[in-house]
Amino acid sequence: MRIVVNLDTVMRERRMSLTELSSRVGITLANLSNLKTGKAKAIRFSTLAALCKELDCQPGDLLEFIDDA
Repeated sequence: MRIVVNLDTVMRERRMSLTELSSRVGITLANLSNLKTGKAKAIRFSTLAALCKELDCQPGDLLEFIDDA
């Protein structure tokens, strides 16, 4: 079981760069990059809400549950 972050897909659809999103959301480029590449172990609801607001999406557009079984 794992959670996959589809941030890169949503950003590509919105034609938004990592730098632009980082500046709009107010989180560091390094932390946003970790989230995008799946290296982050957790995300705050406030960060998720800010990402959804700026990307005009729902949390389910960014996060996906994969059952590897």
